[in-house]
Amino acid sequence: MKILNLNIILIMATFSLFNNCSSQNNNSNKQLINRKPAVAGQFYPEDKNKLETMLKECFSKAVKNSNKNVIAIISPHAGYVYSGIVAASSYNQIDTNKQYKHIFVIATSHSAYFSGASIYSSGNYVTPLGEVEVDTTLAEELKRKYDFFRTSDDYHINDHVIEVQLPFLQYKLKSKFKIIPIIIGGESKENCKKIASALIPYFNSDNLFVISADFSHYPKNDDAVKVDKLTREAILKNSPDTLLKTLNSNSKIKINNLSTSLCSWTSVLTLLYMTENNSNIIPEFIEYQNSGNVSADLSRVVGYNSIVFTTKIPIKSEISKSDESFYLDNADKINLLKIARTTIEQYIKTKKVSDIDTTGFSENIKKNCGAFVTLHEYGQLRGCIGQFITDKPLYKTIQEMAISSSTKDYRFLPVKADEINEIEIEISVLSPLKLIKSIDEIEIGKHGIYIKKGYASGTFLPQVATETGWTKEQFLGHCSQDKAGLGWDGWKDADIYIYTANIFSEKGLKK
Repeated sequence: MKILNLNIILIMATFSLFNNCSSQNNNSNKQLINRKPAVAGQFYPEDKNKLETMLKECFSKAVKNSNKNVIAIISPHAGYVYSGIVAASSYNQIDTNKQYKHIFVIATSHSAYFSGASIYSSGNYVTPLGEVEVDTTLAEELKRKYDFFRTSDDYHINDHVIEVQLPFLQYKLKSKFKIIPIIIGGESKENCKKIASALIPYFNSDNLFVISADFSHYPKNDDAVKVDKLTREAILKNSPDTLLKTLNSNSKIKINNLSTSLCSWTSVLTLLYMTENNSNIIPEFIEYQNSGNVSADLSRVVGYNSIVFTTKIPIKSEISKSDESFYLDNADKINLLKIARTTIEQYIKTKKVSDIDTTGFSENIKKNCGAFVTLHEYGQLRGCIGQFITDKPLYKTIQEMAISSSTKDYRFLPVKADEINEIEIEISVLSPLKLIKSIDEIEIGKHGIYIKKGYASGTFLPQVATETGWTKEQFLGHCSQDKAGLGWDGWKDADIYIYTANIFSEKGLKK
């Protein structure tokens, strides 16, 4: 196996901060279409009743539940007749009654070689047991934030690596769940680091991570048992470097017919980049078999390990309580986008602003909350203005910022009536500002920054850093120089605040 090694204008009024921003939008319009089964009838039965019977048998022979706080599992992705018991042993360790916010299913492409990783967001996954809901909103949000996720959904269509995991989840879990299906392309450890960095905010006890991976491919039985143990022990050390060294070492042993000692090694490596150096995470070996346990041919086998990652203490979400108070569901987001769209259309055509009918609105969008409204036209910024601090409910803030971003952003001429249909609207709902003591507290892609010194100030939304590819120092330097007018190093003796943003757009949501 080969291993490759916004100058911002500040208007102060009743403690309101009125800002413009810089942003980009790289979402693409996609027709919503479910991903149909590709390997039903091959890797597992295509008949629902026969599939349920087979799963029941696999779970009956699997290692029983250990009642641990499982946060991630490694499960094989071969045909159920060969690897079903080992896979069931992994899934048996999770809490049947738990309601997960998201289940991230991560695998490495078996059908194409491509850069980055593909998150399926065109619709839901389908198996003989029914539809598995994909959180298309979060999927699109991740794609918007990180360019390495902006690869085609088509990589999922014929690949089995995600599909084969889903019936186990459907059979095992009693509550409905949503998945984020991710297929990694290529063989780059740097790519794995980037993916891990993007996903680690979600690596907590509210979510489950499923890593789809087989082990050795095609050595004889005795050699498979030995090399699979070496690879397993490397994973149990919870060290990416140890795993990489072991895989390299395995490749030099010159075992006959060994084409890889860890299929989907990039997926396992991505997990280890999230778990390394965390003493609260404990990797545990559950079960091992190889295809020779079923096949009469012991001269050419594939290895399967069941490994789970448990926590001594449940890991809390990195979202703070102040952030949680601004949680918006899809209905909230759609309502806010409709307010922005309707307001812009009416104001530009009539110069009038209608009262908003709040019937059916949730309490969340009636709370006082800061927000930015960003406009794009043909992929280019067309206006962006917002408020950090406001004494108005969120829906009213959105209405006012929609007018301002379309007619009062000094960098652009007002939007004209014949442009409206070409305008795409993005909304960023902001958490309260937090004064930081060290720039180490800034997380690129998660935090926006607000730099203030005297009467000078400037801000960048969280997505600006990821869209430009800036480092933390460049993020700070550009904000200080270009937005606050303090010079490149002006941030060093200024007050720096951070905030998070719940970002959503018309392209990323079903209307």
